[in-house]
Amino acid sequence: MSDYVILTESTADLSKEQILNLGVKVDPLSFNIGGNNYKNNLGSQDLTPKEFYNLLREGVVSKTSQINTAQFLESFEEILKKGKDILYLGFSSALSGTYASSLLAKKELSSKYPNRKIITIDTLCASGGEGLIVYLATQNKKRGFSLEENAEFVEKNKLNVCHWFIVDSLDHLRRGGRISQASAFLGNMLGIRPILHVDNYGKLSVVQKVRGKKIALNKIADRAIGSFFDGEDSVIFICHADAKEDADYIAELISSNCRRSNNQIFISSIGPVIGSHTGPGTIALFFMGNER
Repeated sequence: MSDYVILTESTADLSKEQILNLGVKVDPLSFNIGGNNYKNNLGSQDLTPKEFYNLLREGVVSKTSQINTAQFLESFEEILKKGKDILYLGFSSALSGTYASSLLAKKELSSKYPNRKIITIDTLCASGGEGLIVYLATQNKKRGFSLEENAEFVEKNKLNVCHWFIVDSLDHLRRGGRISQASAFLGNMLGIRPILHVDNYGKLSVVQKVRGKKIALNKIADRAIGSFFDGEDSVIFICHADAKEDADYIAELISSNCRRSNNQIFISSIGPVIGSHTGPGTIALFFMGNER
């Protein structure tokens, strides 16, 4: 059985420690803030999460760029030249053109390396949801899953990756066209916290609106506690945009109220690519559930 590399991108919002422990290859997307260009290298200190989110709080706009085909050609070929196959787990195609770029690279390299295999999967996931499905795939690889077996697992389970978000301000959703300027202004005045999720089509949508952060945090924790797969210990990812106290609060709620005693909870930062669109103070919760 040929060896293979699990590849994803920085929108998976994995921590530097996770990347090292999992042995996964991560390609960076890019962002421009304050007229400066940066690679979203996970764990890089070129611009710390706090520095990035403080700039957003000051009103500086961050613009993001996807991975293009040339970048994928370089990244894929680096692996193929070593005689290894590729399992690429990509950022939702409904949120970025990155996955489409990977397909063009795959087509070109498949003829150049006919004895190697490249399997690309649109995970329809984002942030820690993408990170979670990558995490599970790496555990499968350690258990001896072949490339094809692991790809089949991801395809079968990706729509069970639950994504629940709350944002601290509606301004960034307004800039992204998800809500109107009037709704953002009124919602901010009234302390409205939209609860969002990523649906079966990989799109981010508003599910519910509540007043007050604490109520919103409790709501998404309840979603997790009531939706875990039955009879299994769970892996939970919590990602935050410079809001560690809120992330810890969610983790404590789940730990205290879930009947399972062996849950693994990972807390990490929302990177600047995802954070450019959700803003500082965002909290996101990811877990495997019965349905999204």
